[in-house]
Amino acid sequence: MAGAIGNMLESYDSAAYGYFSAVIGSNFFPSADPTASLLCAFAVFAAAFFMRPIGGAVFGYVGDCYGRKAALVLSTGLMTVSTFAMGCLPTYETAGLLAPALLVLLRLGQGLSVGGENTSSAIYLTETAAHGRRGLTSSLACVGAIGGILAGSLLGAIVTSLLPFDDVRAWGWRLPFLVSVILGAAIFMLRRYMDERPLDGAPTRPLGRSPQPSPLRTAFSDDGPAMVRAFAMSVAVGGSFYVVFVYLPTYMHGVLGLAQGTALFINSTAMAVYMVCVPAMGALSDHVGRKPVLIATSAGLVLLSWPLFLLFARADAVSILTGQIAFAVLIAGYCTAIPVALVEMFKARSRCTALAISFNCSMALVGGTAPLAATWIVHGLHLPSGPGRYVALLSLVSLTAVLGMKDRSGTPLTLR
Repeated sequence: MAGAIGNMLESYDSAAYGYFSAVIGSNFFPSADPTASLLCAFAVFAAAFFMRPIGGAVFGYVGDCYGRKAALVLSTGLMTVSTFAMGCLPTYETAGLLAPALLVLLRLGQGLSVGGENTSSAIYLTETAAHGRRGLTSSLACVGAIGGILAGSLLGAIVTSLLPFDDVRAWGWRLPFLVSVILGAAIFMLRRYMDERPLDGAPTRPLGRSPQPSPLRTAFSDDGPAMVRAFAMSVAVGGSFYVVFVYLPTYMHGVLGLAQGTALFINSTAMAVYMVCVPAMGALSDHVGRKPVLIATSAGLVLLSWPLFLLFARADAVSILTGQIAFAVLIAGYCTAIPVALVEMFKARSRCTALAISFNCSMALVGGTAPLAATWIVHGLHLPSGPGRYVALLSLVSLTAVLGMKDRSGTPLTLR
């Protein structure tokens, strides 16, 4: 629980920001054109992702030098403070340009934290898993992440359903960020007492002693080609996940005309399906291997993403729910098998650094910009089904990288 639950806070914040992006845009980037405000809000969302590689390098160093636990505790503290402060920000109306400046600063702090959180937790869970159950155990990180998005989605649906729009715009959007301090405090306390077993190259080193050479130098010298492959394999994660589960509720409301509460309910239902599929897919990857699961699901995204967006164009709730559930199954399979497959690719002595940099660079380039790109494709290029083609193209890049990977799911993690 301690290893997996930190992803819940990170994804909860991303979900809350994504679901209230239109309101945040109007409060911090007022404009006569609602699309312009929305683009600005998604640009700030993307800016946080560009801090992830820096966070990956910082927390990767901490994880490789002083242990996975130290990296996880520090990332939790930074994320909790940044997310709670989001709910306390003044708006443009009351603070002028200071308001968007503070918003950007806090999002950068969150991005720095996430850069160490998601990869460190995946490594911790994989390294301490029983042999033959690494896929199932590491899938708990995905369950935690989905739990955060589901919590953010449900709270967003409750807020928008119970409050008039004027109240949501004035103060209701703050509630999800303020509530996050409870979750952050619980995670911090769990991680203070978590057990870090010295398994598979994850020894706890005394504070002040760093390995020589540095993990960063070792990562590039020992695992440079693997880092490039990991980057390409991660492209589908960012493209599919953030288009389907962060951008799509805005798309359903603003483009397809569904009520915001209905859009969030559909998204929450799809997320629940995703959460059920995650451990099943993790166990499946233990049974048949990571590579078959990754090939099947990435190929499914290549072939079906565009048709599913054409299904969304019918603009009725049943068709949209059906399409999003289909997306949820495919993305669950790919996103569950990817973390453990990447952990198995890298050598133990620089695993945190190598994985954090390669994965987070991919998330910065593709994941953070996915809602922004999808908004521009729909409103700038006037292609309502264009995001589906975008997801298919990114998935093709990852499928190509997966085809050339070596499947190490049946081999033990060693002190390579």
